[in-house]
Formats: sequence, C-alpha cells, structure tokens
Amino acid sequence: MTGSELQALIVDKWGYSFDVQFRRQQDQIFLQVMWRYLEQVSFPLTEVEYLEHLNGIATYLVAWGQAESVRAAIAQTRDRPRLGKAISIPLDLGGRSSEWLLEF
Repeated sequence: MTGSELQALIVDKWGYSFDVQFRRQQDQIFLQVMWRYLEQVSFPLTEVEYLEHLNGIATYLVAWGQAESVRAAIAQTRDRPRLGKAISIPLDLGGRSSEWLLEF
C-alpha cells in the first residue's frame, strides 16, 4: 500500500480525501479517518504535504502487516467521518505491540 493507494481507497469510499492519523489508547493503536479533508479550503496541508503524510501512514501499515485489514475495514464500515467523529480502525499488532507503542 502506498499513500496514493490509501487516498484512492478513502476517496472511493467517502468521496473526499479525508485525513488519517494514528491514535494510541491504552495498549491499542487505531488508525483514525478524521473529518477534515484535503478539498476543504481550511485544510492545513497542501496536496503534496498530504500525500507525504499518507505515504508515512501507509509505510507503517505495511510494516505492521495491517494494510489488508485496513482495506477491509474501510470497505465494510457504514460509518462516515463527520465533524467531531472519526472512524476508528483498531490495528492488531500481535504480541509485539509494545514495540510499536510510540507517541504519535
């Protein structure tokens, strides 16, 4: 998975280039699809910066072996990101999850 593929997945599902972030809660890491999106005038990143950000996210997903589970979760969800409510996708990092519990 690349940043461009992640963007295409998000746009195909929801019609906008939503921002994504990692969030750590206790001993679990989630990929969150946020309510802000690239096509908003107030979005803080340029298109190049957004794609660089997505490339970084995609690199972690591939390293963690979570790209396919993220694809499946996005395809299966009926939820939609909206103001104040992100879509949270839990990432299963297995027994080595403590190695990845970084500050994001």
